Amino acid sequence: MASALRAALLGHIRVPIAQNLTLNGSKLSLFSAVRSMSSHGDDHLTREEVIDRVLDVVKSFPKVDPSKVSPDVHFQNDLGLDSLDNVEIVFALEEEFKLEIPDKEADKIDSCPLAIEYIYNHPMAG
Repeated sequence: MASALRAALLGHIRVPIAQNLTLNGSKLSLFSAVRSMSSHGDDHLTREEVIDRVLDVVKSFPKVDPSKVSPDVHFQNDLGLDSLDNVEIVFALEEEFKLEIPDKEADKIDSCPLAIEYIYNHPMAG
């Protein structure tokens, strides 16, 4: 329990790092490209990255004809999937983007546009 809590906290804490290092009386400068704070929230996915990855997940679903998948496709109306397939796709999206979608929100995601919009706007999508 303590290790899980520690890992969760460390994933969100910003810690400043030293810009200069003293070794045997000599000052060494760290690379200027090193950020002085962690940037967990700063590396948000672009919309294009989200679109590409959502489409890849949907295309890899066994019951889907990849040639029918586009950013505008509806899972049931256009791909002929049922509600259970819809749940499985949302689960696959959660795994792909390493996030948890609450059931109330997951029930609403029934198309690529809704999946793309939800994931793009989710602060923890990675």
